[in-house]
Amino acid sequence: MLKSQKLREVAVEMDSLKMGMGWSEEDLGKPQIFIQSTWGDSHPGSAHLLKLVLEAENELLKVGARPAKYTTTDICDGIAQGHDGMNYSLLSREMICNMIEIQAMATPFDGGLFLASCDKGIPAHLKAIARLDMPSIIMPGGVMKAGPNLLTLEQVGAYSAMMKRGQISVEEFKKIQKEACPSCGACSFMGTAVTMQIMAEALGVALPGTAAIPATSEEIKIAVRRAAAQLMKIIELNLRPSDILTEKAFENAIMVHAAIAGSTNALLHLPAIARELGIQIGPELFDRIHRVVPYIVNVRPSGYYPAEYFRYAGGVPAVMEEIREFLHLDQLTVTGKTVGENLEELKSSGYYEKCQKYLSKMGLKKEDIIRPVKNPLQPQGALAVLKGNLAPEGAVVKHSAVAKNMLKATLIARPFDSEEEAFAAVINGKIKPGDAVIIRYEGPKGSGMPEMFYTTEAIASDPGLSASVAIITDGRFSGATRGPAIGHVSPEAVEGGPISLVEEGDLIKIDIQGRALDIVGIKSVEMDKKEIENVLAERRKKWQPPKLKKDKGVIRFYRKLAVSPIKGAYMD
Repeated sequence: MLKSQKLREVAVEMDSLKMGMGWSEEDLGKPQIFIQSTWGDSHPGSAHLLKLVLEAENELLKVGARPAKYTTTDICDGIAQGHDGMNYSLLSREMICNMIEIQAMATPFDGGLFLASCDKGIPAHLKAIARLDMPSIIMPGGVMKAGPNLLTLEQVGAYSAMMKRGQISVEEFKKIQKEACPSCGACSFMGTAVTMQIMAEALGVALPGTAAIPATSEEIKIAVRRAAAQLMKIIELNLRPSDILTEKAFENAIMVHAAIAGSTNALLHLPAIARELGIQIGPELFDRIHRVVPYIVNVRPSGYYPAEYFRYAGGVPAVMEEIREFLHLDQLTVTGKTVGENLEELKSSGYYEKCQKYLSKMGLKKEDIIRPVKNPLQPQGALAVLKGNLAPEGAVVKHSAVAKNMLKATLIARPFDSEEEAFAAVINGKIKPGDAVIIRYEGPKGSGMPEMFYTTEAIASDPGLSASVAIITDGRFSGATRGPAIGHVSPEAVEGGPISLVEEGDLIKIDIQGRALDIVGIKSVEMDKKEIENVLAERRKKWQPPKLKKDKGVIRFYRKLAVSPIKGAYMD
């Protein structure tokens, strides 16, 4: 007997209440389906999802189920940029997941279909399905179209900095703002939103080929109907997330992450999802896989093309075909089949030929966007985990977006206790080539771990700084970040991590190939390791934790419960 039917006998008021909102007696005896989405008038990644929810609802009604629509909408990092709203972004992942748990546990359901598109919505849904462990499928909400001349949203920050420097006019900038988001869907670059859509599919809890479909296409409506129909099959099989989300599944996802040059924020999200299943994923696993699996996807910000082109080139299945020698092909997925079986089925179904039709109209071929493994954009993946006396637990850098001369460099520390101070220094010309901009007290326990997007774009858009200045922070970065941006420094500053002890003029050595991040000098004079330890010990005696800006409401709870950035910044 289905769970929903068993609990009808216990919760005797349930039938009355459901009939009170128009359900028939026949509806009460059907499989009960939880349709959860981030729909809301919150941003382009969620504003269109109700249309997909209704497609799913109609399909489920046709196949004899009774769906119930729920929503816990998400926020947009783009809209939250530049003000204290960004402090709520990462913690929203935890709150959305918690709300989904409450909704799904308070009412009995037999399975769930989850629809989201963006940075925190997809990870929150993945955490929730892992926690609930009922038969579930994720349906990614798709990607927006690019604007004129392949304009995408991540370029707006750079153009804004150029306007402030007088390099472009206000009118030119207004035109860019108007054209950057021409449709609904996730932003069309390999930021966290598209990365996490891809991760959902690579993990096996979204149907093959459903990540990063253009959100305005008919194809996404067909895909959501397929997902709804497949949900009924996995309910019959009692196929649960815990059957699919194994250690091998997470390794597959990280392999795909290396190949696509995915957002560094996946290092926050995948460990947090795995933890719900009792699986521990450390930064060392990301680093080990990224050393072996090559980077092959030519999509911005590391590459050239907008993210919609990724799907035209075959999407996740095409990437998996290229890196199949590395993958666990025997890993089970929501199709009820293995990764290897899915790939073979797609080849025989005409999937790739259909994808190529889109590219042919643009005069492109698959290899322009998804390169062969033998001819990669970079022989290793895009990400490195650095450790040293500045980051004893670790720090993360997306080195595919770093100039070669900055892969190994010694820079002069310019510490700031907030991003606002650092951004002002960059815009006002106070940062010079050879500086390391240290932004601290921006970790989970400091300010909620906001993005440092505007500061990174201000540096990346300045030809005098873009290849000679690094940002090092216990905060995080947008998936759109370019240049030498080292984040997730752990332990974070508010916990007394070494980043809190850095002073003006210290020498910071970055060695990405050697995976090292160290303080190597004081007052611009190099010293040996023992001398540095002694100086830091003296500074630690004088260090006092800062008074935090906001110590009330939900941020207060997050600050108390969040683990370090390098562990996933989840609430424990």
